[in-house]
Amino acid sequence: MEYITEKNRIYSKGSDGSIIAEVTFPEVESGIFNINHTFVDTSLRGNGVAGKLVELAVKQIKAQGGKITASCSYAQSWIAKYMNQKEEI
Repeated sequence: MEYITEKNRIYSKGSDGSIIAEVTFPEVESGIFNINHTFVDTSLRGNGVAGKLVELAVKQIKAQGGKITASCSYAQSWIAKYMNQKEEI
């Protein structure tokens, strides 16, 4: 799957051009990004796509020197499970 990276958004399109997977993470305060939306088309669920999107978002935010918050319930669960508890998020 090809992921397209934009400022504060990572997504993938289907062959018809529709969005089939997406994560958004706007900057809510200076240097603080909120992962607020994760979407995966039903045809892709159960394949780890949402996790990959959140992972890519976290990497992009960290590469910018940003801090992470999450209001998306999936992103909150992913962060709790995969990020080091001692790491500041």
